[in-house]
Amino acid sequence: MLLKELLHAIPVKDYQGTLDAEVTSVCLDSRKAQAGSAFVAVRGHQTDGHLFIAKAVELGASVVLLEEYPAEISEGVTYILVDDSSFALGVFAANFYGNPSKDLKLVGVTGTNGKTTVATLLFNLFTKLGYHVGLLSTVQNQIGDRIVPATHTTPDPISLNALLREMLDDGCDYCFMEVSSHAVVQQRIAGLRFAGGIFTNITHDHLDFHGTFANYIKAKKKFFDDLDRYAFALTNIDDKNGVVMLQNTFAHRKTYGLHQMADFKAKILESHLDGMLLQIDSQELWVKLVGHFNAYNLLAVYGAAILLEQETMKVLTALSEISGAEGRFETVRSNNGIVAIVDYAHTPDAVENVLETILDLRKQGQQVLTVLGCGGDRDKTKRPEMAEVAARMSDKVILTSDNPRSEDPVQIIRDMEAGLPAEKKKNVFSITDRREAIRAAVHLAQPGDVILVAGKGHEKYQEINGVKNHFDDREELENIFNEIN
Repeated sequence: MLLKELLHAIPVKDYQGTLDAEVTSVCLDSRKAQAGSAFVAVRGHQTDGHLFIAKAVELGASVVLLEEYPAEISEGVTYILVDDSSFALGVFAANFYGNPSKDLKLVGVTGTNGKTTVATLLFNLFTKLGYHVGLLSTVQNQIGDRIVPATHTTPDPISLNALLREMLDDGCDYCFMEVSSHAVVQQRIAGLRFAGGIFTNITHDHLDFHGTFANYIKAKKKFFDDLDRYAFALTNIDDKNGVVMLQNTFAHRKTYGLHQMADFKAKILESHLDGMLLQIDSQELWVKLVGHFNAYNLLAVYGAAILLEQETMKVLTALSEISGAEGRFETVRSNNGIVAIVDYAHTPDAVENVLETILDLRKQGQQVLTVLGCGGDRDKTKRPEMAEVAARMSDKVILTSDNPRSEDPVQIIRDMEAGLPAEKKKNVFSITDRREAIRAAVHLAQPGDVILVAGKGHEKYQEINGVKNHFDDREELENIFNEIN
């Protein structure tokens, strides 16, 4: 494609070279540059792409988008000067792949908790309704039945638009994707057109990246601010920041909730460990998901489906038949009656929600044991809060490793221990090895007790010093249960 066509909707401050250059590929990583490539120099969180312009040109890049000209200008290379190369990358990538989001019905889901479940439920629902659907989530990306491994909650703009183009070429009608706050700030969704946006909730998370809670809210809100008037903006009105998301959007504003007046309403009639009886807009249905938080997730899915002009009864029927996302309140049972729940809960609020659900559903005499870790190289302020919640709401707690990454696992556990109330410490154990921590919980449990293994959920690895070692909480539980049966 010609460069001048690919620059559509990108504010260009200045350029050197020809706009008639032919572009055969676009790259963010200078090592992937080749003859005919356009290299976009982005100032990232950890490195600055401007430092690698010479390398990209050396490998054959004939176009460079940048925020600052290099000291040496190479002959035969076109340099495009922009104010924001992150934004330019998103729009350039979308143009390069033919703006696939304009022909797909693309719906984004943002919020601290529930993004993966809502996006996955929408994917499962619309598949059940007979559509060919795409999914972009933390757990995995999917094009119909085909699974494409996921490395980030929201991919970089080049990978993202390539996936959307692949979905469109494969005949997908819809794509449901998680939109992380990081992706909004880093302009990974720039250039995309959304048919709708969904807000789940916002709680303490990612302050290591955003700095303050206000910045975190601002990042989530920007997603809705950027929606156009043809899209819908669906928010959780029961969340105290839910209405904030709608303040400046041009999209059609819609709400859902269990408590306040809303466009889409639900009520939990019965709750059990294997499902719930819900009333959604005066219709009763049994669903396979459990917990207050999942009532919100299902209601968000229902609301989005109706806003996407699906038939109410078909939607409710399909919702009663589908399951949730992997690693979200997944149950594993032993032959002697111990129930283990694997959940991705990795924020104080998410841990509290899951434990609250378990406490509501457990029978008299059943103990709750929680295995909990916190990730390394991430927000440290939530570590004592998560431990406090687990200790307050569980009969016994085992603090352990999650993904320590480059940090000392022992120090991470010490950070967690700082939040423990003095009167709860006698019921809290610290075991660095996650496998041994899960084993200890199983051996401490009596028939009928409930074990929560929180933090990793769908993940099939544990990252230690840059190495991802195979580790699956569900698999570990099944192996230990088989040993004791």
